[in-house]
Amino acid sequence: MEPHPVFAALADPTRFQVLTRLAQTGPATATELSSDLPVSRQAVVKHLAALDAAGLVAKARAGREVRYTFQPGPLGDLVQWVEQVGGVWDRRLDQLRRKFE
Repeated sequence: MEPHPVFAALADPTRFQVLTRLAQTGPATATELSSDLPVSRQAVVKHLAALDAAGLVAKARAGREVRYTFQPGPLGDLVQWVEQVGGVWDRRLDQLRRKFE
């Protein structure tokens, strides 16, 4: 079973750094992002493509420049899923706790 695209995108430390930077400081180009990271611009472009495929960034072309913007929607969906799964386990653990009290 393949992991959810958002989990897969966030699992890589460099992608996580790129996304964090975009979320904290706003839109940026691959060149701007690579200046803060120990990887090449080409590597940042590949990471941005993975984040784009997961819906975590949007890109907009302005002339020769492509600016990337953080898109929080998929993270909200992921949070809802985690809360649902957590709620199921909370109920199961409560039942076990009551059984052994």
